[in-house]
This record gives sequence, structure tokens and C-alpha cells, in this order.
Amino acid sequence: MEGASLAQIGKGLQLDGILTAAGKERWRPEILKKILRNEKYIGDALLQKTYTVDFLSKKRVKNNGIVPQYYVENSHEPIIPRDLYMQVQEEILRRANLHSGVKRKKRVYSSKYALSSIVYCPKCGDIYRRIAWNNRGKHSTVWRCWTRVEHGPEACDAPTIQETDLQNAVAKAINELLGSRDEFLPMLEENIAAVIGSDISNEIAEIDCRLAEQQKKLLKLANAKKDYLEVTDEIYRLREQRHNVMAQEEDKDGKRQRVEEMKAFLQEQVSEALEYDEKLVRKLIEKVTVYEDRLTVEFKSGLEIDVVL
Repeated sequence: MEGASLAQIGKGLQLDGILTAAGKERWRPEILKKILRNEKYIGDALLQKTYTVDFLSKKRVKNNGIVPQYYVENSHEPIIPRDLYMQVQEEILRRANLHSGVKRKKRVYSSKYALSSIVYCPKCGDIYRRIAWNNRGKHSTVWRCWTRVEHGPEACDAPTIQETDLQNAVAKAINELLGSRDEFLPMLEENIAAVIGSDISNEIAEIDCRLAEQQKKLLKLANAKKDYLEVTDEIYRLREQRHNVMAQEEDKDGKRQRVEEMKAFLQEQVSEALEYDEKLVRKLIEKVTVYEDRLTVEFKSGLEIDVVL
């Protein structure tokens, strides 16, 4: 959540002298990704990830839908908070699906700078990239629209912005938020109320009841050696419906958590002005859009602030 890549996390563990489960020093990215996505850490269990194909040799293979899988919530004591786990899953998904520009070209996530992959061009929709610039012998670091970098000003004439100006503008937006906390706190309360929504427990219970009925029907048809294709289709449809309802609720939980974090930040922070800070940007900022005369800073809590350049 602080922006590190899998490779950086692995190097950190190696420097700390922490060995893998196999007793090796090197942490491979694929192993770390499995750890970050392991539902056991939040007290849940996904049963039948693998299944036995040969009971004599005890050979097991990965379950790719051959036999049913069962997800059990709160099956044991968690060691990671559920809300933190869900935020990590969102971040993994965001990094894997970075697309920008008119043609929605896939971009590679960069973990080096907090502003990478969150600064956008309003003209073509592409991301801004950090570039070492040499303008008539004057060396500086700037951020430019990637479409313009790749294809020239004919493709996109979005403005170039000095890195110091960009960082100062983002810091100014954060400080403006702090200075107007009395105005923004009621707005955050409204945002929380908007994402709370209705209780889904009744809806889930109804879907589970219908699933149980269809599964009983499936057993009867299978035992009678009758066609049960229509019943299995309905079971898959109900399972997908249940998954979608749960996914929507988890999305609401994530939004609610981000708003709560912003509330806590505003209430706990001292009134003195803050300088640009990479960790703070990763924690608070969702998106920055660069216009000719201003920046629009969108916070993860849903608040927006315009900063005049």
C-alpha cells in the first residue's frame, strides 16, 4: 500500500534476513503475490483448490473447475485486517489494469515515484511520465503526456509541467484540504452515508435458499438419470449473482474505509503546512489531472480540489 513493487518487497525481506518457507534467501515475485492474495490471512478458507486424481499415488492437481470449490468466511482467527487485505486486492487489480490514452493502451506500473500512473492528461486521457529534460542546454525534470512523448505534439499538445511545480501543487491541495477541514468533514459524512447502502444479508440468504433448492433438484435428477443441464445452468447463474452482490458490497466497504481514513487524517493532523511527501500522496491521492492553467487533485475519499498554476 506504500507503493513498493513485488521485487522491492522481496529485496526488503532479503535484507532483513527473512527466509522463505522453503528456507531460501531469494523471494520470487510470484511467491509474494500468492502471499498478498492468500485469503487464509484474513480468517477465510477456499476449499478444494486442488483435488486428488489418483488415490493410490495420492496425486493432486490444481482445480480448474472440475470439482466445486467452497469459500468459507471466518473459518479461523485472522492475522491481517480484512479492510487492509481488500485494499491490497484493489491495488493489485489497479496495477494489473493500467490503461490510458484514446486507444486504452496498457501501461506498466512504476513503483519508483508516488505520482507515477496517477497523473493524467485531460486531452487524450494518457498518463504523464517523469522525464529528464534538456531544453536548450538547461537540464530539468519534467512530467509530460506519454502520447506526446511517443508521437509528438501533433498527437497531443498537452502542457509539460516541471516536477517541482507538480509536487508543490499537490502539496498545496493537501494543505488546502487541511485548512478547510471544517468545510470538508460534513462532505465526508455525506460520502459515508452515500456508500453505506442497504443490508445485503437478506438478499444473500434468499440466493442461498434458491441454491439449496436447485442442488436438491440436481441430486434427484442425477439419481434418476434424467437430464439436469438446465438445473446446473441455474446453479451457475445463482452463484454468479451471489458473487456479484458480494463484490458490490466489498467495493462499498473499500470506499467507506477510504473516507474514514480521510476523516481520521483531517481530525488528527496539526494545522501547520505540510511539504510534499511521497507516502502521503500514495495514501491520499487517487488522480491528478494537468490542465493548462490548473491541476485537479482527486482524493481517494471522493473529494476534489483545483489548484491554480
